[in-house]
Amino acid sequence: MKVRKYARIVGLERAQLAAAVVERYKAGASVRGIAVSMGRSYGFVHRLLEEEGVELRPRGGNQRPARAAV
Repeated sequence: MKVRKYARIVGLERAQLAAAVVERYKAGASVRGIAVSMGRSYGFVHRLLEEEGVELRPRGGNQRPARAAV
């Protein structure tokens, strides 16, 4: 989903975009990956997620559990 660069996104269009971003984020996409695919900034996507009350995952990607001692 591409969004016009530098365009102000408000009203119904912003609500629809926010819903799509939340859905993708909850499906496992990264904030940066969503931003790149939309042609918008990381900050824009991050702000949308915060506005929607989404609990953001910690930084650093997939963290593997510590290896069990043998």
